[in-house]
Amino acid sequence: MASSKEYLQFILEQLSDLDEITYRKMMGEYIIYYHGKILGGIYDDRLLIKPINSVLDYMSEITYEVPYEGAKPMILIKEIENKDFLIGLFRMMYDELSKK
Repeated sequence: MASSKEYLQFILEQLSDLDEITYRKMMGEYIIYYHGKILGGIYDDRLLIKPINSVLDYMSEITYEVPYEGAKPMILIKEIENKDFLIGLFRMMYDELSKK
């Protein structure tokens, strides 16, 4: 099942306080970028992000999901209604990925 444009728009609205959030459609799903860095994507109307150290430290409950068959597990973000949580999460992820 491909992700809906409505779900993408909701996630983009939740992240609208961040500069340079972009996305690329790929095979019915959406890859999410922040300042040019891939942080995750939308797969089957689920926001999944990379399982990096800052995420593991930031989140109290971690649930892994596979975005598509054969892919590595990613972290499912359940708190999509919490705009401040999402913005903090993306900023923290970008900070970690920028150091690599």
